[in-house]
Amino acid sequence: MTAPAAERPDLSPAGHPQRWLILGVICVAQLVVLLDNTVLNVAIPSLTSELHASTAEVQWMINAYSLVQAGLLLTAGSSADRYGRKKMLMVGLALFGVGSLVAGLAQSAGQLIAARAGMGVGGALLLTTTLAVVVQIFDETERVKAIGIWSTVASLGFAAGPLFGGFVLDHFWWGAIFLINIPVALIGLVAVARLVPESRIVQGDRPDLLGALLSTIGMTAVVFAIISGPEHGWASGRVLLTVFVGVAVLAGFVLWELRIPYPMLDMHFFRNQKFVGAVAGAILVAFGMTGSLYLLTQHLQFVLGYGPLEAGLRTAPMALTVVALNLTGVGARLVQKFGTPAAIAAGMSCLAAGLAAIAVLGGGDGGYGGMLFGLIVMGAGVALAMPAMANAIMSAIPPEKAGVGAGVNGMLAEFGNGLGVAVLGAVLNARFAALVPAAVGAASLPAALAAADGPAARAEIRDAFASGLETSQLVGAVAVLAGGLLAALLLRRAERAEAVAAEPVQPVDQVEKAGNGAESTGPAA
Repeated sequence: MTAPAAERPDLSPAGHPQRWLILGVICVAQLVVLLDNTVLNVAIPSLTSELHASTAEVQWMINAYSLVQAGLLLTAGSSADRYGRKKMLMVGLALFGVGSLVAGLAQSAGQLIAARAGMGVGGALLLTTTLAVVVQIFDETERVKAIGIWSTVASLGFAAGPLFGGFVLDHFWWGAIFLINIPVALIGLVAVARLVPESRIVQGDRPDLLGALLSTIGMTAVVFAIISGPEHGWASGRVLLTVFVGVAVLAGFVLWELRIPYPMLDMHFFRNQKFVGAVAGAILVAFGMTGSLYLLTQHLQFVLGYGPLEAGLRTAPMALTVVALNLTGVGARLVQKFGTPAAIAAGMSCLAAGLAAIAVLGGGDGGYGGMLFGLIVMGAGVALAMPAMANAIMSAIPPEKAGVGAGVNGMLAEFGNGLGVAVLGAVLNARFAALVPAAVGAASLPAALAAADGPAARAEIRDAFASGLETSQLVGAVAVLAGGLLAALLLRRAERAEAVAAEPVQPVDQVEKAGNGAESTGPAA
């Protein structure tokens, strides 16, 4: 069945007339969602004292949001495609606003955990529908720039969460962190209702309910294992069991999607080299960016001696570089000039070079100068690679599946984030344990320093930790560089295959005439 014109994604070949205003509205909504991923970290002391929350309850306050959000991304994207992206965007804003109100007025840890989970549902809908709407309202000539701005907001939200939270807590009580979301949600609802066109696919098949359930359970289990790993140990029974359940359920999801006629996620997308290359690159950008920030915050606080807020401010240059390059359109122009494969190769090379620079120039007694240089180079790489890969993923998927494509993009980012923390954290711990075996039993570096016997032992522990950070950053640089070059190669091969397929085929009657001519001029028998 064909959708009426008002509901088709390709409303105008030149893009929606109010597309830039719409982009501004959805980016503000997206920024609030992404701020809430990290904003609560600085409020832990307030939550512990005012809600009498235990350590486990505080962890659930922080993780309930990201856990629910990550588990529902693919289902949220599929729902947007089926029931309408505008409609699901408004539902997401409403759920996020109501969840923020309940969170801001919570009187117990349990209420706040439940509210954060509800906000995660709204956040999943918002993250998928905003990218799907960007694909819907912009034509191909402007889409890379629009996606660049969209992904810039993602980087800004990730980096600005702790700074924003610290500012609010200096002036208000902890609940204001959530209540400030409410006017944004209300303004967003009005703006979306007035500006955003509706688009959805209309087909007679039933919703893929089992696929939605399997993807949600599988992704939630995997993300939960990633969250639990640093605390309980990657080899602990709890983490291994959760990983096994997640992988087994996701395998069941793949088998189910291959069997049904109208799958939520068409597994044949993975036969497309362009899609696979973009997927590999997206995971590794998130891997490098999140893993490096995880290491940098420890380096700044434990090795260079900065406080939490000072450390947050000193990681900001990477996000500011991304914002400067993408808001001015530099990243999009480079992608259009050199092509997606070259942009991804260059961006990932910059990301790897930045990581290596931080390891070599910012380690030990190098101070902050070398780290600043590395952060700026990393920001340039993210600004170039991230929009190019998001655009490659979305362009490899049919427009009617834009919501699912956005869900895949979000899932990859979540997986890459967790993988970066897990792998680079494991390398750090292994190196630290090899250099100072006596400190392995300590729960953290501060605990190891407190248990050290004398200044010489403390200096040895600090040097070992700095060496571990350097090694893990270099490992991250090698992984990002190799993965980026592989992604670029796959994308280049896909583009060549598309170019060959698009070459005009000689008509059959001309082929026959050429053959007859050859026969007539041949030698007589």
